[in-house]
Amino acid sequence: MSSVTSTQPNLFSPLNVGSLTLANRIIMAPLTRNRAGSANVPTDLNVLYYAQRASAGLIITEASQISAAALGYPSTPGIHSSEQIAGWKKVTDAVHARGGLIFIQLWHVGRISHPSMLPDNQLPVAPSAICPTGEAFTYDGMQPFVTPRALKLEEIPGLIADYVNAAKNAKKAGFDGIEIHAANGYLLDEFLRDGSNHRTDAYGGDIKNRMRLLDEVVTALKDIWPSHQIGVRLSPENQFNDISDSQPQITFNAVVDMLSHHDLAYLHILEGDMLNGNRHVDYLELKKRFNGLYMANMGYNKMSAEAAIKEAHADMIAFGQLFIANPDLPERFALDAELNEPDQETFYGGNAKGYTDYPTLEIEKAPI
Repeated sequence: MSSVTSTQPNLFSPLNVGSLTLANRIIMAPLTRNRAGSANVPTDLNVLYYAQRASAGLIITEASQISAAALGYPSTPGIHSSEQIAGWKKVTDAVHARGGLIFIQLWHVGRISHPSMLPDNQLPVAPSAICPTGEAFTYDGMQPFVTPRALKLEEIPGLIADYVNAAKNAKKAGFDGIEIHAANGYLLDEFLRDGSNHRTDAYGGDIKNRMRLLDEVVTALKDIWPSHQIGVRLSPENQFNDISDSQPQITFNAVVDMLSHHDLAYLHILEGDMLNGNRHVDYLELKKRFNGLYMANMGYNKMSAEAAIKEAHADMIAFGQLFIANPDLPERFALDAELNEPDQETFYGGNAKGYTDYPTLEIEKAPI
């Protein structure tokens, strides 16, 4: 069971996550940056990027596809080939050399892809053949989403096997744990929400059926990793990627109850809708229902993060854009130092500019 230290915690308190000890509760959120190399292999540039941010209590990598058929965006890393494993091993070695901890986020985009991105120009898969509104990011520019193919019942075991293979590969690559991406309108989230899941079999209908796939994925991965080295990310009311649910509080209360039985490392929640900032779900209710550590995410700054920890509304806080622009974010928070401003034009794709060239604090250490 993961546990919080007995003294009154703050943002800089260590945190026990199973057998791991996080140096602080300032977490680097998973951030898609579209800078993987050929064949979606992490490069030396990615190694530097993650090593620069090793002072985070925990790094959660950018979402990484579990198979070639799980790909949804150009230049995003995978964790399904030997070359990708080797590329990630350089990353984990560099982070560990600087005293950091790092989990990889396992990803299947579901319907948020395009045939031009997938093997043999196959259709994307989803719980149901419902075309999302919007456009796909492809190597040939923006293209309208296509209507996905509904996964057949007999294909579910193979999908779970892809998650298992990716989890095994994550061990080979030297990660400290894994996070299952079940948020933001991608495949597992598509199964959870009734706006995208219109199935009438054992994986559709009521919430017990809609969350069956996530439950089975978690169960399968517990054969590969100890449960306290597995996290799950959810986004109960995020509408990104044309996703929706008619009763998000009821739906995700049930999902959290189910996940509580798995003794996970943590529950990672995107609190609100990233498209408009709305917050209608009672996230404190979700935290109270979960029997482990709760990681809050979305729009936090130092002040709001400290308040959330102090008031026991969260056990740790994930920061996204602030970590993009401030590789030494924990040090800056500790010193109340000025923060670099993120350059949004360099968030997705490109080279070192806006990726590894943000300045760090120059701190003179007193001689021993």
